[in-house]
Amino acid sequence: MSISREPLKIVGILNITTDSFSDGHRYFEASAAVEKGLSLIAEGADMVDIGAQSSNPEGAKISASEEIERLEPVIKALKKEGLRISIDTYKPEVMRHVLSLGADMINDITGLRDRDAIDVIRKANVPVVIMFARNSEANAERVQRDHSTVLTEIEDFFFERLKVLHEAGIADENVIIDPGMGLFLGSNPEPSLMVLRHIESLGRFGRPIYLSTSRKSFIGKVLDRPVQDRGIGTLTTEIWGYLHGVSYIRTHEPGPLRQAVRMIGAIEQVE
Repeated sequence: MSISREPLKIVGILNITTDSFSDGHRYFEASAAVEKGLSLIAEGADMVDIGAQSSNPEGAKISASEEIERLEPVIKALKKEGLRISIDTYKPEVMRHVLSLGADMINDITGLRDRDAIDVIRKANVPVVIMFARNSEANAERVQRDHSTVLTEIEDFFFERLKVLHEAGIADENVIIDPGMGLFLGSNPEPSLMVLRHIESLGRFGRPIYLSTSRKSFIGKVLDRPVQDRGIGTLTTEIWGYLHGVSYIRTHEPGPLRQAVRMIGAIEQVE
């Protein structure tokens, strides 16, 4: 039986930081970052999400000017190659600059809480990912949290944010929702597992759902695996999300996910 489903958009992760939990410093040099960005597309990503400031608990905060300095040469080189680019930032100054360089989407882990950021997105009329998080600052926290209330918290957050953004003049169709995962929900795995178990419930908002589970802490705790050995756990959560209504998946390894999606599609299309 053929199943109707929106095509999945795979977003490759490119961290140009010194302290990201998974690959800090590996792609800090612009030439290495550009090579990695091209590799992510070749492996099956539809676009590349570039972050210049780490959000892990130990990640250092950097200025907007330093963030721009890291991003600019990479964006210019990748746009010259025709890549679609998303930028992981919550700073309005950075948003404004990267959009002038041709960035196609903004990924804001603070959910566009900054009024100036809202204004930038409204004027640019580009897609934006707003993420739920239980931490009060941009960096995630190592805090155990209750999983029984997380779905209600997420729903309340998106009801509030979507109303604010709509009233501010941001087009509804430009807003993509991300329930957050890993340490953004809690240092214990149960909150992330609860969200995945009920990810379809976010369909009530009528917005594309964005999922980023790649190599996160909850996978490591469930499977007792270090960061670099979480590929199977990551792919399992990504396939679960794809089968339960997720439209975007942000991942370190687009190749295995692209193959899995093709395989599922082949099975579903047989009459």
